[in-house]
Amino acid sequence: MPPTKIAVVTGAGSGIGRAVALGLQAEGYSVAIAGRRAEELRKTASIACGGPEMLAVPTDVTNPDSVRNLFARTKEAFGRLDLLFNNAGTFTPAVPMEDLTYEQWNNAVAVNLTGSFLCAQEAIRIMKAQDPRGGRIINNGSISAHAPRPMSAPYTATKHAITGLTKSISLDSRAYDIACGQIDIGNAATEMTEAMAKGVRQANGAIAPEPRMDVRHVVDAVLYMAKLPLEANVQFMTVLATKMPSIGRG
Repeated sequence: MPPTKIAVVTGAGSGIGRAVALGLQAEGYSVAIAGRRAEELRKTASIACGGPEMLAVPTDVTNPDSVRNLFARTKEAFGRLDLLFNNAGTFTPAVPMEDLTYEQWNNAVAVNLTGSFLCAQEAIRIMKAQDPRGGRIINNGSISAHAPRPMSAPYTATKHAITGLTKSISLDSRAYDIACGQIDIGNAATEMTEAMAKGVRQANGAIAPEPRMDVRHVVDAVLYMAKLPLEANVQFMTVLATKMPSIGRG
């Protein structure tokens, strides 16, 4: 039997993070799951059906001390780290840009961008020093990393920035056998996208329902990226509901 691989998944208390954490565990990973809500993390762990250990670590990814604690506990429990899925993220209200508060902007940047940076830092430190050396980081981008939705400036700006972070991690870490890729997801069916089935604002100002896809397709995509040998990498992958209004003019 090959040795158990170790993963950290942020934003694992719901949605895509929960689904990916469970998918990784089903594939034989021991998984450290992180999120702000301890009760939701416990719920994720309780859904798991046997398999390797799942370690729940309540974490605020905007807080450097909290992030350091997450990775220290992961290393203490499992001895190494093979995969980080940088998934934690947040939205701002869909209001005109000029009506957003500084606090709303700052929170989106802190969670979506700074949190991913802080987690990547700690992952790289472990991956560089362990034996065998190396590992993989997968950043959760978004369709918004390619094109904005109306009234989504903070989210869109941070997801464009994630693309730059992904490229920089790939460049700066490849000498240490660390691969970094990005998955851009469009309309996975989770609680965060329920409103899309009822109707969301389009580029022309109309409100229209949008198709969604089963979150399992996201899990399968992340697993494909994760299973590659470190000599190969998916730099960018987009997985989306086929009929969502992503390509074309709106």
